Amino acid sequence: MPKNLQLAITAFGEPDTLKLQQTDIPTPSEGQVLVKVGFAGVNPIDAKTRAGLGWGAEKIKDCLPWTPGFDAAGVVVQDSGQFKAGDRIVGRIVEGGGYGQYLCAPSDALSFVPEDVSLEQASTLPVAGLTALQALELVNTTKDDKVLILAGAGGVGHIAIQLAKAKGADVFASCSDKNEEFVSSLGATALDYGKAPLEQQVQDIDVLIDLMGGDVGEAALASVKAGGRVVTVPTITAPRIIEAAEKRGVIAQGMLVQPNVAQLDALLNAVSDKSLTIEISKIYPLEDGVQAHVEIQSGRTRGKILLEIPQ
Repeated sequence: MPKNLQLAITAFGEPDTLKLQQTDIPTPSEGQVLVKVGFAGVNPIDAKTRAGLGWGAEKIKDCLPWTPGFDAAGVVVQDSGQFKAGDRIVGRIVEGGGYGQYLCAPSDALSFVPEDVSLEQASTLPVAGLTALQALELVNTTKDDKVLILAGAGGVGHIAIQLAKAKGADVFASCSDKNEEFVSSLGATALDYGKAPLEQQVQDIDVLIDLMGGDVGEAALASVKAGGRVVTVPTITAPRIIEAAEKRGVIAQGMLVQPNVAQLDALLNAVSDKSLTIEISKIYPLEDGVQAHVEIQSGRTRGKILLEIPQ
């Protein structure tokens, strides 16, 4: 009987709490699709959950060992509704499970992957792509806005730059000196955070997309004009950023990325027509997932990190 190889969180703690395990291949319920996973995105939320931090850890604390992976791209195993065996699909998997060979996904969370989009590219979009898109939509970003994106070279940031530029916005993005050329190539004005505080480099920002939170997110509020709009993505420090923004006369809100097939389809089509470029910095085999977590929690990654799931 074939088994389902997974990389699971066995306890909250350091990356080495991730262990390989074998479980039975799951049986889909009504409204679910059995997927053989090809690639899974590695996201900061995965590392935070593994460390026991935030809403993700709170949700799974009584369910360990638990298999992370909130976005996955793969192939449908057996016919289910509109999905036929062999279809290439991708989805935002709210219940996790992407770090495994097989998972059951809600059919209403899945998108078909266009022929000219690879599974690798597709697997970057459900968390990072939707976060970027939904953050910009949440504050009604338009062509008249001056936008500052923190961590512009990262998984969410490099997509957010391109989506904001597509709206016609004037985009600035913070990054390290080694990523200045990369961020500039995406159409943003690159701001080296090691050179000087951001408020000395840019002012009168209409929209701040805060992908850092904490001290960095709070300091960036000094660049936002009164009445400006802020989305702060890291949930752990969101209350602090919102409070600090209010004192400055700035409107801030947190967000949690939501599955949205129509938006995911739009992102896939943008990759297909080459209007959206995805940077994949490294693909780790599933068994090297511990190292992938070491890298993602460094906060120094360019673009996306993926896990390749053994077939």
